[in-house]
Amino acid sequence: MDRRKFMTTAGIGAGAAALAAPGIARAQTYKWKMTTAFPPGQPFYSTGPGSLTDFADRVREMSGGALDIQVYHGGELVPAFEGFDAVRQGIVEMNGWVSYFGSGKVPAAQFFGAVPFGMSTQGQNAWFYVGDGIDLWNETYEPLGVVAMPVGATGVQMTGWFNKEINSIEDMKGLRMRIPGLAARAYARVGVEVKLLPGGEIFPALERGVIDAAEWVGPAQDKILGLNTAAKYYYTTGWHEPTTVTELSINKAKWDSLGGELQAIVTNAAAACNVISHSWAEANNAKALKEFAESGTELRTLPDDVVAALRTEMGPVYEELASEDAQFKKVMDNYFAFKAEHDIWAAASEEVWHSQLRDA
Repeated sequence: MDRRKFMTTAGIGAGAAALAAPGIARAQTYKWKMTTAFPPGQPFYSTGPGSLTDFADRVREMSGGALDIQVYHGGELVPAFEGFDAVRQGIVEMNGWVSYFGSGKVPAAQFFGAVPFGMSTQGQNAWFYVGDGIDLWNETYEPLGVVAMPVGATGVQMTGWFNKEINSIEDMKGLRMRIPGLAARAYARVGVEVKLLPGGEIFPALERGVIDAAEWVGPAQDKILGLNTAAKYYYTTGWHEPTTVTELSINKAKWDSLGGELQAIVTNAAAACNVISHSWAEANNAKALKEFAESGTELRTLPDDVVAALRTEMGPVYEELASEDAQFKKVMDNYFAFKAEHDIWAAASEEVWHSQLRDA
């Protein structure tokens, strides 16, 4: 599904206003299942504005009930990280997760989830909706019979929770840390023992000392998991995930069966939740961060030498994966070419504005 077809299908422009739910409701109705990789009751992902449940509700309302999506959160129907395979196999029609959870199966898909030292939410969305991002996403998944699109964005994430201070790169060696995606490879190269755990398993593992550190999302989401009661030190910067995109994966055969109007509703609802979820995070992170500080959490910034070492190690990670996988290289080259151009504008706008704001 190329970008022009995506934009047309999404109903962007005057045609979007012509969608008529009553007309759709008189046609065939569909009852779909959607799995997710996230715990039930988790704001941003599972409940509230911009969540996957919100997405399903929007589709149901916009379609007049013609497309009714039942949401099953992580572990309710299939294990948290197996929803994507369930979509491929036609067991369920949809899945919501972050693409790096399946990095071992589709390495190139990680560029549609989170890119270490990559673009912000603004840049990532520009690549998706105006650049080649969505085209490449669907090209990457075409052999698997899956269609995908963004349905959420966290914005900049935190480095994570640690049970000891990190003063230099030496403190990272031997650390057992929950961290997914491309960043995990860089951490491993500096001596971190990498662990991949679903969200629901992070708190008990951190509290019991099974792991020494854990990255989840940001203050508002981390508060819900109670991570501030399991570790003392909370570090920024989000080098590893300048933004993290929630992926909506759809079985392509089922997608093709919907027809243009319902496809337009799905894509518009997903785009709306992509923006709204990010807005929810921006609105709630500061409050949660303040509460952490007031309750004894030590807020720290990852030392420069640690960030520099991780940046150095990301180069070989990208090179190695690109040499092994032609699609990874194709997506990577396109992504970073777009980023190089977008960086010019980011430097002249957001970066200058933030610098002046700090100095005011």
